[in-house]
Amino acid sequence: QVQLVESGGGLVQPGGSLRLSCAASGIIFSSYAMGWYRQAPGKQRELVATISSYGTTNYADSVKGRFTISRDGVKRTVTLQMNSLKPEDTAVYYCNAQDRLIGYWGQGTQVTVSS
Repeated sequence: QVQLVESGGGLVQPGGSLRLSCAASGIIFSSYAMGWYRQAPGKQRELVATISSYGTTNYADSVKGRFTISRDGVKRTVTLQMNSLKPEDTAVYYCNAQDRLIGYWGQGTQVTVSS
């Protein structure tokens, strides 16, 4: 059974930082590209950042220079370090595991940026 379990969300003030983690089980972790997506109220889910099985990263323009994605093959985790957070970063953040044939999603973790 595939499980992607996110953690690390919460409430933070503008300019603050949060670190999201996603623990994967039930997949061959090294074979999957991993990513973070987010969905704000009334909006479609959008890509935040991805990291390939080789470590190649890709970021949405809105988070470049502020967010960093990384993966740990031993711990089977993918992490999103979020700095200089803005109110517009408020959303539910979802972990994704993707290979050529199928994708899996976590249950999501809420991030709220507000003073």
